[in-house]
Amino acid sequence: MPDIVVMFFLLGLLAGVVKSDLNIPKAAYDTLSLLLMLTIGLKGGMALYGNLRWSLIPELLSVAALGALIPLALMPILRRFARLSPADSASIAAHYGSVSAGTFAVALAFAESRALPIGAEVTLYLVMMELPAIMVAIALYRRHAGKEASEAFQGIWHETLTNRGVILLAGGAVIGAMYGPREGAAVTELFMGAFHAVLALFLLQMGLTAAETLRPVPWYHWRLLTFALVAPFVLAMAGLAVGLMLGLPMGSLMILTALAASASYIAAPAAMRTAIPQANIGLAMLAALGFTFPLNVIVGIPIYYQLAMWLSN
Repeated sequence: MPDIVVMFFLLGLLAGVVKSDLNIPKAAYDTLSLLLMLTIGLKGGMALYGNLRWSLIPELLSVAALGALIPLALMPILRRFARLSPADSASIAAHYGSVSAGTFAVALAFAESRALPIGAEVTLYLVMMELPAIMVAIALYRRHAGKEASEAFQGIWHETLTNRGVILLAGGAVIGAMYGPREGAAVTELFMGAFHAVLALFLLQMGLTAAETLRPVPWYHWRLLTFALVAPFVLAMAGLAVGLMLGLPMGSLMILTALAASASYIAAPAAMRTAIPQANIGLAMLAALGFTFPLNVIVGIPIYYQLAMWLSN
């Protein structure tokens, strides 16, 4: 059977499909997403406590390079196969180069439930992939629009670095790494103990949102929908290749694979609305949240785990 947290996503999806009056207020959803990202940051920081080493630098730079290369590879495909405008192609490429904190949380819970070895630095993968992907996609679009390189990045550093997801993930990691599981226990035990419960409620809302995004399914965007179903598996192989090259432990390998296959629906939409106002964010959300996120959560992560097991032996 799927992990229990995944069942909450399916419950929300079913409730949305049958048009139930089940609803999680926006304020509650915002609180859940904030708690989830802060908890992920704290978990990673506590794992890093006493484990910081120089050898992490090439590993994190390799992960960042993966995040930067994905938009470079995807934008021509979105232009030619999906037949999207330069603005929408760059926007969707940014969403798929960036990562999903929700997918990460499900992959982390999956790995922990199977007692897979997980490197202390996996939380940093989120931050390291988020920023380069968004920056590269924006630069590609603005270069296509004929703007100078200096204009391509104007204002984007601040917009991206001060995004709430980056602040909470990076800040939580720093706090966790400073205090560790013992000194920070008064605060961190509450977050750690509630991690799966928060994730379950977050996925319930994600199921409702996915159902709303798919009502009705815009079949005339069949090229984009095909991309949203095929791209995760292709990108997963890229993440798996990088993880194998780095010699990551099984849990970290599976998590990096899932991250590469994921698409952002929190940080990237916020950045794209500001940087590429011509882009249709609804199309990106349709692909990322309507198709790719459910695919990864329901069937993708177990498949990536099996692939990682097979190729690492």
